[in-house]
Amino acid sequence: MELNQILKLEFINADLSAKNKDEALLEMVNTIIHGGIKLDNSRIVEILKQRENLGSTGIGEGVAIPHGKAASLHDIVMAFGRSTKGIAFDSLDGKAVHLIFLLLAPENSAGQHLKILAKISKMLKEADFRQKLLNAASQSDLYKIIIERENICGV
Repeated sequence: MELNQILKLEFINADLSAKNKDEALLEMVNTIIHGGIKLDNSRIVEILKQRENLGSTGIGEGVAIPHGKAASLHDIVMAFGRSTKGIAFDSLDGKAVHLIFLLLAPENSAGQHLKILAKISKMLKEADFRQKLLNAASQSDLYKIIIERENICGV
């Protein structure tokens, strides 16, 4: 599954205002809702928090990849958010998070869900990709950078 099938321009928030993990999760879920997907934001945030209780999805280098599965979803959905100020996210390296990829999947999509997580993780290991996301001027630029990186990486 290619990212352009699950990440829409409307699911990108180029200027997150959240200051902490809980605010960030809610803001990211609301980005998806405002993008046209009907979700119960409090239920989805609770699912994401349950996953965070197992261990932070703040993987370091200013990146977090919160994810979860919900019975109410029919398709995998991904959102992206950027915080220029940084978000306290309990990251593994203790640093603030600036880039968040949120992945939501139906409960029966374990294989695809894991493949997408692996794809995103691989892309984010590249410092130049992270820097381009931090420097992008607009929502549409962020979208193009993500989709082009997937094509370049061949992941």
